[in-house]
Amino acid sequence: MNTISMAEKLASFTDRWAPKIVGQLNDYHVKLVKIKGEFVWHSHPETDELFLVLEGDMMVDFRDGERHLSAGDMIIVPKGVEHKPRASDECHIMLIEPAGTRNTGDAGGEMTAEDNVWI
Repeated sequence: MNTISMAEKLASFTDRWAPKIVGQLNDYHVKLVKIKGEFVWHSHPETDELFLVLEGDMMVDFRDGERHLSAGDMIIVPKGVEHKPRASDECHIMLIEPAGTRNTGDAGGEMTAEDNVWI
């Protein structure tokens, strides 16, 4: 059992839209990611996805509207729901999702990050 400093882990990388694994809880990965700009529309047909904002502000667009999240806010996107995260300024997020979940879900494409990257 080790204490994990989110601040230290976040300081260890600068790339955006590329989640890094900081821990595993049963079959779930705990990931950190920095975002800025717009991501792609996508869904995760097999799993829910949890976003917890650690620092900054972000929006999550849905086909029926948008949700604003600030530091300390969390949203769980149900499996199969199309969404598109975005942030005008850099935002730091924790994700909790099953191991092996691709960041672009069913969309794929050039924004698909390498999987299983631990920091």
